[in-house]
Amino acid sequence: FDLGQHLYDLTFKMFGKYVFSVPKDHIRLVGPGSTRCSGRVEIFHGGTWGTVCDDGWDLNDAQVVCRQLNCGSAVRALGSAHFGPGSDPTWLDDVDCSGSESSLTECRHPGFGTENCGHDEDAGVICSDHIRLVGSGSTRCSGRVEVFYGGTWGTVCDDGWDLNDAQVVCRQLNCGSAVRALGSAHFGPGSDPTWLDDVDCSGSESSLTECRHPGFGTENCGHDEDAGVICSDHIRLVGPGSTRCSGRVEIFHGGTWGTVCDDGWDLNDAQVVCRQLNCGSAVRALGSAHFGPGSDPTWLDDVDCSGSESSLTECRHPGFGTENCGHDEDAGVICSGEKSFSTVIGPSVSWSLSSVSSVCSSMCSQIRLVGPGSTRCSGRVEIFHGGTWGTVCDNGWDLNDAQVVCRQVKCGSAVRALGSAHFGPGSDPTWLDDVDCSGSESSLTECRHPGFGTENCGHDEDAGVICSGEKSFSTIPRVDLINPPSSTDAEKFHYLCNFCPEDWSICLLVSQLCFLHVFLHVLVGLRSSSKDSFHRLTICSVFKMFGKYVFSVPKDHIRLVGPGSTGCSGRVEIFHGGTWGTVCDDGWDLNDAQVVCRQLNCGSAVHALGSAHFGPGSDPTWLDDVDCSGSESSLTECRHPGFGTEDCGHDEDAGVICSDACASVVYSEQIKWSWDSVCDHHLVKDD
Repeated sequence: FDLGQHLYDLTFKMFGKYVFSVPKDHIRLVGPGSTRCSGRVEIFHGGTWGTVCDDGWDLNDAQVVCRQLNCGSAVRALGSAHFGPGSDPTWLDDVDCSGSESSLTECRHPGFGTENCGHDEDAGVICSDHIRLVGSGSTRCSGRVEVFYGGTWGTVCDDGWDLNDAQVVCRQLNCGSAVRALGSAHFGPGSDPTWLDDVDCSGSESSLTECRHPGFGTENCGHDEDAGVICSDHIRLVGPGSTRCSGRVEIFHGGTWGTVCDDGWDLNDAQVVCRQLNCGSAVRALGSAHFGPGSDPTWLDDVDCSGSESSLTECRHPGFGTENCGHDEDAGVICSGEKSFSTVIGPSVSWSLSSVSSVCSSMCSQIRLVGPGSTRCSGRVEIFHGGTWGTVCDNGWDLNDAQVVCRQVKCGSAVRALGSAHFGPGSDPTWLDDVDCSGSESSLTECRHPGFGTENCGHDEDAGVICSGEKSFSTIPRVDLINPPSSTDAEKFHYLCNFCPEDWSICLLVSQLCFLHVFLHVLVGLRSSSKDSFHRLTICSVFKMFGKYVFSVPKDHIRLVGPGSTGCSGRVEIFHGGTWGTVCDDGWDLNDAQVVCRQLNCGSAVHALGSAHFGPGSDPTWLDDVDCSGSESSLTECRHPGFGTEDCGHDEDAGVICSDACASVVYSEQIKWSWDSVCDHHLVKDD
């Protein structure tokens, strides 16, 4: 009998389970369906494993557990014994972690064994396992991307890193949709190894390692190129036919994704969703489970947003889970952030002509003109790439390049190709340099260039354009009719006089009179002061009588004006009885605004505004109680009690904001001239 061996065996039978089965940090995930990184949370205390109660259990608590187990980021914080009930004791209750603690027992709690729970309340977690977001300024759903491979966490290089790649990361972490795909170690540099480079995801993969890449550790990057993401966290767009910027709206609450009911769902609500997801403006607010029905729960109903909120849950609503809807009423959105028409159309989506037009218009959202002194058709050229707006360098920048930009933003032809930060310097990044367009390309990025971000420029070299699409008073030539103008001036003057729709006979008459006047000067060279006075009297009389029709009345007799207005936003005014007048906001809604935006070729209605949002107009008020179905071709076709039949003050003047995506040039800009000054200063010279 070997007493030593007997004692050795007895010791292992009694205590081996503690030696071998207690992890370093005294925490484990167990239960039916559990894995290394998902399961019922149990901690080891007082020589015994026990459970954690789900009172107050949330993602911050789960985040600490996942970090403690080296399992990446928390994907879900689960309660109600999701992984089956444990057995006594319950060691922790009312756990309150900030998310930064290194172990669960460091979090605030009332003490071991202080609890009022049954095991049907046992807490659980699901961790991301092989992926996490870390770094300076990181959160659960934003940070430097790191993957776990070969027993070690390593970074991902930003070569080719884009929103498709970020979308996979965000989905894998249960963090909603990708908002930005970041490079250049935005969340600080990591440390060796760099596990992935040249990642190429389609966006539909379930994990980042499923995407195409040259192999773990095959890379040529420094940690100043570490990739990062920002995810939407608590909101996502899903369903059949959905894309990153269109789909059924779902929000994350209480550890579960749920739908939003379409009761009262409108463009203001959709606008908040689109902004929250960094997807541009709302194009459509959809109901009736347009992107397919979701599943319980329905988290929100009767949502009422003003449109300015930063997240959907900030909007007025009766409370999470307070609803009377079926999933055939699930709400959806289509945002303008889509890059191509083909990615927007789902397999079971029906489209009206207006909605197709809106989405087509939104395609140009990847280029913009900005900067001091810019307009819709002139400014510093910026393009959207890799989740960020950036500039274009002026090296080799010429009219062919500018022509492509002007065509892409529906602004006519290129007038000037400008460099040297003519519209002010932008900020990093500079996306394009040495752009070489033939002039026939449909977008700037189709032109030859060395690659996104390949440049050697400062922002004092930012490129700009002026397109012909803008019409303003400053473009009108000063024509001296006492000293006969050149034929070039005559052509310009004819252009000035012909600044009106060709189907108006009065405009044609004035155009002909204008051109005849200049033509006579060119051919005959009239000099006598008496004849000059006669011609001055003739043309100025014509302009004073009919100039307002020539210059300020668009074909459709509607315009948007007022403080802060643009070509596609402002106080609505219509032309009737020879006078511009306002529209009252009684009953003014998005259907009415939709007609105005369509009439002005300004995309879709984003806001229908009242209470003289763009300042009060002046008498008359032409329309009140306008009631459009939304399909009319002009506002005056809508139901209304008659021109001038109203009971409104100008503090009730109606306005609109249209999506303004690639809107065609609208010749309704208000040219604030005095016709006396036009005649005296621009058309004739004082004797």
